[in-house]
Amino acid sequence: MDIVGEIIGYLAGICTAIVFLPQSIRTIKTKDVRGLSLGSYVIYCLGMLLWIAYGVYLHSIQMMFFNAVSLFFAAIILYIIVARRTRN
Repeated sequence: MDIVGEIIGYLAGICTAIVFLPQSIRTIKTKDVRGLSLGSYVIYCLGMLLWIAYGVYLHSIQMMFFNAVSLFFAAIILYIIVARRTRN
């Protein structure tokens, strides 16, 4: 792949990896999950796991890394959603 393609790939990876960072920070601080969809986060986390598996299959460090970061932030939110809803 050429350098332009690599740069675009890394920028896209950074954007998708940090998309849940603000929501994660807000959810950790407030513990408010009333407006968050459990189903959406379950499906999103499953999708990220599958993208990581696909990255392993392709031997793509870039794909594995950025999807793992995205999964980490989404999984934090998912954990808090499940913890808050089972407590109530």
